[in-house]
Amino acid sequence: METVIQINQLCKTFKGTETVSNVNMKINKGEIYGFLGPNGAGKTTIMKMILNLVKPSSGEINVLNKPVLTTSYQYLKHIGSIIEYPVFYDRLTAKENLELHCDYNDFYDKNAINEALKIVGLIGVEHKKIHKFSLGMKQRLGIARAIVTKPEILILDEPINGLDPIGIKDIRELLLFLKEEYGITILISSHIVSEIESIADTIGIIHQGKLLKEVKMEQIRKENVEYLEIKVDNLIKAIRVLEENLGIKKYEQIGNHIIRIFEQKASHSQINKELIMNGVIVNGMEKKQNNLEEYFLNLINGGEQHA
Repeated sequence: METVIQINQLCKTFKGTETVSNVNMKINKGEIYGFLGPNGAGKTTIMKMILNLVKPSSGEINVLNKPVLTTSYQYLKHIGSIIEYPVFYDRLTAKENLELHCDYNDFYDKNAINEALKIVGLIGVEHKKIHKFSLGMKQRLGIARAIVTKPEILILDEPINGLDPIGIKDIRELLLFLKEEYGITILISSHIVSEIESIADTIGIIHQGKLLKEVKMEQIRKENVEYLEIKVDNLIKAIRVLEENLGIKKYEQIGNHIIRIFEQKASHSQINKELIMNGVIVNGMEKKQNNLEEYFLNLINGGEQHA
């Protein structure tokens, strides 16, 4: 599979503090790569480095098989982007804003603007001035501007921030459409796990400037196992009861009060009864299933798993 963005040992230091630390990423042609992490994890900084808006302290970035140097700019013609919040000339119309963008990029295609507006669902409001646009319309226009020059790569930094559920659904469907119909490679960042889960082919999980894991969504779905989650008052005592009295060995402890059991050597009622009889207070017991949110939180929180 062809790689369109390759990042090796990327670091960035601001005022003596390392905000991005030894990041390695590989984004393949035609996929949606979901860049997932809490606010302040380093997602925006990495995207800015890919776009040469911020210079790396060390490491290397290759885009379309060419290294990104401090003087590189030609490669940017192959990339559409929204970093942080899309900004427009408020007193100009949507179409006028797109025309300016095309002029700036030396891109001249009479039909491209109408095509982009049609793709994002803004036909009919192209002559409306931006200051009259809702947040959702501005986000759509930001994507229209990012795709109007027909780029191979789309880089979107938190594109669903501030949108209502309908707006989020529209953006999700739009990104899937761009991937499937136009073969655009999309790098999208978010801290909203469910939205990344619904569209991404590959997930990159970043925390405190470090890429903790790069994994295919297909693999996470295969590992989508059921488990019993128990909340107890005394974790150490509960684990001893499970191991010694019930012979349960496959479990995971989360924090100081939660145990997840991944085998069915005993029924839920047996486990509950054994814990209570041995002086463990059970505050909750629920059957659950792993998903991306569980996977993400487990990586971030560093849960310990026993087998």
